Amino acid sequence: MGHWWYRNIVEPGKLPLLLALASFLLTFAITRTITRLIRAGKGPFRNVTPGGVHIHHVVPGVVLTVIGGFGAVSSNRQGWAAGICAVVFGMGAGLVLDEFALLLYLDDVYWSERGRKSVEAVVLTAALVALLLGGFLPFGVNSVTVTEQQDRVGVVLTVLFNLLFSLIALVKGKGRLAVVGILVPFVAFFGALRLARPGSYWADKLYARRPRSQRRAIARAARHDARWDAPRRRIQDWLGGAPDPDR
Repeated sequence: MGHWWYRNIVEPGKLPLLLALASFLLTFAITRTITRLIRAGKGPFRNVTPGGVHIHHVVPGVVLTVIGGFGAVSSNRQGWAAGICAVVFGMGAGLVLDEFALLLYLDDVYWSERGRKSVEAVVLTAALVALLLGGFLPFGVNSVTVTEQQDRVGVVLTVLFNLLFSLIALVKGKGRLAVVGILVPFVAFFGALRLARPGSYWADKLYARRPRSQRRAIARAARHDARWDAPRRRIQDWLGGAPDPDR
């Protein structure tokens, strides 16, 4: 385990990225817990409202992101300074993306239906960073054996093919399959082969003169949404809290 840790995390300089991802996820989890306690009126936590102005946590998040980002740029990928900057940056990114919907809509939609975009942004970011962290690229690793080199080339080719299929799935309007497919082989391939969702770029361009395919796509999307909308919402509610019914 120690040899693997050094060869694939420490030597390639991935430790700051691991620390950033860990602090990002931990900050998001703690922030959501606190905001849900505030919403329920439990615990000692309250909204910060100096002078009657509600200070959203995206504000300190931006400050931490700037500090951690510039600190990381001014340091190398090794040493305690890089680790501290990575943790600060991850904390800031967690606070910012937890209110991603607020920035997207320029409105306080944290507990509304549109606020679910924040949870989706966090999941997407975590998946992409995990992809970078889990890539066994030989950059920065000395004395790579032939077997290790072949394994890493295989992983790189798999990731590239998954990325290609993920892009096709994304154009077909299947964003979640595209994200999961980057990490899990064949998921994006499955999404790329299926019919595009109505309203997607693929459907607008290729189904305009194919009414039969368009009707099949609409029917399949309706069946898919009827089957999976409820479980997806339960997962989102578990991660970020249920939205207010009147918003």
